[in-house]
Amino acid sequence: EVEDLYRPYKQKRRTRATVAREKGLEPLAALLFAQERDCPRPEDAAAGFIDSEKGVETAADALQGANDIIAEWISDDAAVRKSLRELLERRGTLRSLAATEEDSVYRLYYDFEQSLSRLQGHQILAINRGEKEEKLKVTVLLDRELALPLLRRAVVKPGSAAMEFVKAAAEDAYDRLIFPSLEREMRTALTEKASEGAIGQFALNLKPLLMQPPVKGKVTMGLDPGYRMGCKVAVVDGTGKVLDTAVVYPTYGERQKNEAIAALSKLIAKHGVEHIAIGNGTASRETEQMAVELIRKVGGNVSYMIVSEAGASVYSASKLAAEEFPQYDVNLRSAVSIARRLQDPLAELVKIDPKAIGVGQYQHDMPQKQLDEALNGVVEDCVNAVGVDVNTASPSLLQRVAGLNGTTAKNVVAYREENGVFTSRAQIKKVPKLGPKAFQQCAGFLRVPESKSVLDNTAVHPESYDAAKALLELTGHTLADVKNGAISDLPARLGAYGEEKAAEEIGVGVPTLRDIVSELLKPGRDVRDELPKPILRTDVLEMKDLKPGMILTGTVRNVIDFGVFVDIGVHQDGLVHISQVCDKFIRHPSEAVSVGDVVKVVVLEVDEKKKRISLSMKQAEENKEHGGRRSDADHAPRGERGGKPFRGNGDGQQSRPPRRSKPNVWEPKKRQDPSEMSFEDMLSRFKQTSEERMCDIKRGTERKNRSKRK
Repeated sequence: EVEDLYRPYKQKRRTRATVAREKGLEPLAALLFAQERDCPRPEDAAAGFIDSEKGVETAADALQGANDIIAEWISDDAAVRKSLRELLERRGTLRSLAATEEDSVYRLYYDFEQSLSRLQGHQILAINRGEKEEKLKVTVLLDRELALPLLRRAVVKPGSAAMEFVKAAAEDAYDRLIFPSLEREMRTALTEKASEGAIGQFALNLKPLLMQPPVKGKVTMGLDPGYRMGCKVAVVDGTGKVLDTAVVYPTYGERQKNEAIAALSKLIAKHGVEHIAIGNGTASRETEQMAVELIRKVGGNVSYMIVSEAGASVYSASKLAAEEFPQYDVNLRSAVSIARRLQDPLAELVKIDPKAIGVGQYQHDMPQKQLDEALNGVVEDCVNAVGVDVNTASPSLLQRVAGLNGTTAKNVVAYREENGVFTSRAQIKKVPKLGPKAFQQCAGFLRVPESKSVLDNTAVHPESYDAAKALLELTGHTLADVKNGAISDLPARLGAYGEEKAAEEIGVGVPTLRDIVSELLKPGRDVRDELPKPILRTDVLEMKDLKPGMILTGTVRNVIDFGVFVDIGVHQDGLVHISQVCDKFIRHPSEAVSVGDVVKVVVLEVDEKKKRISLSMKQAEENKEHGGRRSDADHAPRGERGGKPFRGNGDGQQSRPPRRSKPNVWEPKKRQDPSEMSFEDMLSRFKQTSEERMCDIKRGTERKNRSKRK
């Protein structure tokens, strides 16, 4: 509204109204627009403004200039624009049509129309990208017969000789100036709203990804798959230090594959490898199959996991990676990164630009500044929540700690390398350029496991050390008890004494007291250890092994507006549509699941040609509740995976199949079972909720009734 008020005074480019003013036609426009009772006929009034020297040859030229001036006045009227904008928001629709005859990923929007108020964020972003790639033609529609009466009521005064002239000027203003401007405004507003939602969803997905439980203290082998350049191999110890590197070529042929298995077997035996991390990029399917054969050869004491390598290539070619591994080739650096991602996802992913991690939708179309601010804030929150070991953390991890920046993080590492490990939190104050204020901010997030004081390895801030010691004294414990884990009765003693009374006595608030207690109970704890562990596999499942009805265990890889992508161990993530996430109504899948969650899913449909897998979490839960049991690929022998799903009642007898739920979609005649629907049908049929469909039907009925009345 402020923009509308300022609009008449904003400097404009040269317009038709500007030209008319230069010809001296503004008095004529003012006379006609006033629409007084004694106003002369427009033709008579225009006769006095004919001037060939100014380019006004006829009365029609004068009236055209006056029309242009009046149209601009109407267009700049804040009240008119406000009322028309509100009408557009209520009754306007967005229409997209195909701009090409060839098939593309935008085929769902080749003939698409939806109310502006009902448009979903992912639809707006998809349509914008399709328009940018010249696959779609997009327009905003509003029934002209609804808008013009509103405009006429605002500017036309009945009974004047100039009434029809002003009415025509109002229609010209609407068609030429107002509606095109409002259309641009609406498209911009829709994009901003969708971008804000996408950025929020990206940040929401990024946090659980960064907070994935680490696989600590295990010697890990990282495999970066590839065809032409071969499979890059890196072995790292439990702390992430590189022990060995190699390059093998399992995709070149059977002989090279056997040579690769032999070479990797030697590395496993030499370094005691327990886990293998395989990147999910090019040639990962062949590499995974080789890894399974490798595990069988070495005796099955090794497990593997497919790790997202999003951003690994960006990191390996970065200046940071060159500083960290100057002796290694770019390709080998990515193998090291993949191995470390399994060991400690947070410590490794902070080295990568958050936008390159790939857990959002349309992130490259977002306002980059806003996206960076949101994602960097999430990364800092995660780092501070977990805490950082000041004696092992890299500069890229340290600079994410509150109070530290790139310079002070490098200074911490330089001081550590020069003077040895830190032995207390107080020693951090000696780091150059790390002042008292910076120490006050960062101290609570930095852990010093080598310190003699157990409090230095907790999230208790040095300012609260006295309060922690007073609490221990109050409950009859010592710091030695904390170190030895002998204070399990602390909450009971504190409860008996009284939380409020104890907090008042030691000089802190009750929330601070509770935080201190939780840290004393588990000094050095990692909040990620309480989350579900990642799924480590020892066998491989292919898409051709999947059959409708199979129940599988998978890991949520991405949560977007219309569903959830789940990794079920077949290289291609499956889609759980929002209608198949749970039984209750949800507006967004993030209300039920997060990235990194381990979930049970039922296979609904498999399309090998298009590499699409349709899954259901809702039906998996229903099968569990009804006691139905089907072949689970995580437990069934490999030879049985491709067979017909087994249904039983637990005692070996055949039982009635468990009830299938019906999709949450309105249809005139009947509800269709999702297991009988194709992937395209699910996407197109479920893209609107029942309420949206009913509104569409009502609008269609209203249009038909209006046309009949006409």
